[in-house]
Amino acid sequence: MLTVRDGEDDKVQALESGADDYITKPFQMRELTARIRSAVRRFRAPLVPAGDILAVGSIMLDPGRRRVEKAGASIRLTPREFSAVHFLMENAGKPLTYRTLLVHLWGAESGGSRESLRVLISNLRAKLEDDPGKPEYLLTDSYIGYRFRDK
Repeated sequence: MLTVRDGEDDKVQALESGADDYITKPFQMRELTARIRSAVRRFRAPLVPAGDILAVGSIMLDPGRRRVEKAGASIRLTPREFSAVHFLMENAGKPLTYRTLLVHLWGAESGGSRESLRVLISNLRAKLEDDPGKPEYLLTDSYIGYRFRDK
């Protein structure tokens, strides 16, 4: 974030709302360039080491390769679908609230809706479940949210 506002509250609010960095005007070009290079390095760094493969039942997720398989067959997912499955599998067995999922997948201020989340989960069930009407993996916790089945 690049701004003239230099108050502590402004900085904290921006960083808590999702800003990766905060720089105030006036600034030196060398500092801005260094901060941009740092952000690019963080973006390119893998979030999860390549060896941390997640598996539940016949579903396998390899974050390092951004690959999901069901019973050995590759499943094509959109980036948001992959993020959703990854987040749900990392928290397998734990109910994740609608709000938690919306913030994780669309951001705190994005305006993602429960309907958007329902459509996403429906699309994932069509891709991952044998019978999307009777899901084994992507379970609904009524009035709370969704969870991925325990191992």
